[in-house]
Amino acid sequence: MLLAEGRTWDEVSERIDCSRGFVASWSKRFTEQRIAGLYSRHLGQVATVLTPELEARILEATRRAPTGGATHWSTRKLGAHLDVSHMMVARVWRKHGLKPHRIERYMASNDPDFEKKAADIIGLYLNPPAHAAVFSVDEKTAIQALDRKDPVLPLSPGRAERHGFEYFRHGTLSLYAAFNTKTGKVLGKTAARHTSAEFAAFLTDIVIDQPRGKEIHVIADNLSAHKSRPVTDFLAVHPKVHLHFTPTYSS
Repeated sequence: MLLAEGRTWDEVSERIDCSRGFVASWSKRFTEQRIAGLYSRHLGQVATVLTPELEARILEATRRAPTGGATHWSTRKLGAHLDVSHMMVARVWRKHGLKPHRIERYMASNDPDFEKKAADIIGLYLNPPAHAAVFSVDEKTAIQALDRKDPVLPLSPGRAERHGFEYFRHGTLSLYAAFNTKTGKVLGKTAARHTSAEFAAFLTDIVIDQPRGKEIHVIADNLSAHKSRPVTDFLAVHPKVHLHFTPTYSS
């Protein structure tokens, strides 16, 4: 009747809480056999009703570790474990936004001064000092410096640009970047090494980029190269440059 009203299979399956294949099967039987096709050919199994209690069981079981050495539940595995259909499990998961196959990572900071450092960093981002520049600085190390052995074949109609498989290695490079939180400008520099001397040299580039005598606040992580002798010597010569370190394991 719902199909006769012009509804789609997806709309009908959502309305009566069944699979799209179930709707398709009965639609085909009616089309081929008319009224006779609507009679069940066997008694079959009585459909399980999703009660609040059963929904709670599915949610509780989802939070427990699966059996049999598996690391995460699948709809079929949990359905077999609870003796319900995998589609019912899928509906409950979809309703509550559960995706057991996905994981996210986190890192907890054990820095005893976490709150103090976090407040300092957040304050620089949200309420920076007037007439001062704030930079967020970081490095990307071990970037492979590759050079293609074969010429690059240019883009052509119906064909993407193509690169050869073989290449020459030229060691690795480190990329330094400083993001000006006010203007959005990024200062970048590459270096063959990743030492405190290179970091101090990059701080010099930041100073040169700004007007003489301007207060500069640099946000950086707790890498040892950021706290070494060359850096402290640089800060002693440039008293208007201030380093702010993020809490440990929080960059």
